[in-house]
Amino acid sequence: MTSQNHKKLFGTDGIRGRVNEFPITAEVALRTGKAVASVLRSSGPNRNRVLVGKDTRISGYMLETALTSGLVSMGMDVFMVGPLPTPAVAHLTKSMGAAAGIMITASHNPYEDNGLKIFGPDGYKLSDDLENLIERHILGAEPEAAPLPPRQIGKAHRIDDARGRYIEFAKHTADNVPLHGLKVVVDCGHGAAYFIAPLIFKELGAEVITTGIQPDGLNINSGCGALHPENAGELVRRHNADLGISFDGDADRVIFTDANGQVVSGDRILALCAISLKEQGKLRKDTLVATVMSNLGLIEAMKNHGIKVETTAVGDRNVIECIRKNGYSFGGENSGHLIFADHATTGDGILSALQVLRMMRERNATLAQLATVMHEYPSQLANMPVPSKPPLDSLPGLGKLMKKATTEFGDRGRHLIRYSGTENKIRVLVEHRDADECRSWVSRFAAAIREEIG
Repeated sequence: MTSQNHKKLFGTDGIRGRVNEFPITAEVALRTGKAVASVLRSSGPNRNRVLVGKDTRISGYMLETALTSGLVSMGMDVFMVGPLPTPAVAHLTKSMGAAAGIMITASHNPYEDNGLKIFGPDGYKLSDDLENLIERHILGAEPEAAPLPPRQIGKAHRIDDARGRYIEFAKHTADNVPLHGLKVVVDCGHGAAYFIAPLIFKELGAEVITTGIQPDGLNINSGCGALHPENAGELVRRHNADLGISFDGDADRVIFTDANGQVVSGDRILALCAISLKEQGKLRKDTLVATVMSNLGLIEAMKNHGIKVETTAVGDRNVIECIRKNGYSFGGENSGHLIFADHATTGDGILSALQVLRMMRERNATLAQLATVMHEYPSQLANMPVPSKPPLDSLPGLGKLMKKATTEFGDRGRHLIRYSGTENKIRVLVEHRDADECRSWVSRFAAAIREEIG
């Protein structure tokens, strides 16, 4: 592994990459199992347990087997729960008192990619310090632990009731809200929620029309789910349903469509949830946590309702850290991550959908009616592939153009240019009261990027 020491394994959301290429190989998965055991094992009841879940990618079998081998070789007992949403793995890790939980997923990426998300015993993603220590073990920068005698090697088990435990928890977070009379389209993106999500909504009484529930290992996120909510929108119109609910591959994100089949932006969902929580006295410190990607209209709407907005860098992990550090109770990303901190330690698409459904029921309102709480500035987002990621401040042409835009926009708009944390892409976001200005500036930024990066 020393030849790879120059590479950093952990990105913004665990370890992720293309399958059978470093670092998503069986060898690295095995070493990750050993590293997690070395760093997170501790004395006390159940502290030698690790929960392992996965989404529906074909590579999950390879990584699960290698990861489990590494863990049991270091004396850990592994509890494999099979395909389950990432937030279910986080919840079960905490509720079972395990030393760690590991989710094998690349979230919204295509099946060719996979990754590892690691949770501590509290159900939260690991700190930077713990990730760095695990990384050092994986890459051979820390001394190898002595091999255990055979009698101390761990065991691997499959848990049959994991789904049931999470189902009851999820329903309880929404006070088992009765959904009788509601017709709901659920698109599971052929991912981790394919079995469990429709079941939860059915158990609460909704009529459920399903799509994206036939995973074959290769079709996860392919033309479906949260990346393509228009599919649910079409089914909503065809079946005269009340709303559509679309999950990504590991179901930590959710995108909604209203009864007209129109996608409801993540910022509108954040707004209506924050307002509802404030009215219930559950929005601690009257503050919503959002990322820099959220629309300026969200901040204006929150101000009108006496709600402060604290912004973080992109990534649900950054939102969660801000919530925990400051004692807030709610936040999220406009990409569909919603964190209800009184219930969950990470973004949870199913839990979020139940909360929105409960708001619709309590207010006797449609999703479209609830979503009128804010006016969005026109915006345009361009995702451009790049061959490399030089620091933005090393690109003089782009820097000059960004300064010019800031001066010309004033308080009428904003721009945000950043690299993706998980892909070789640069993201260009422009918001402005004038839609033509949005389009014009995105084109100008894109031209500058192509000229300087390629």
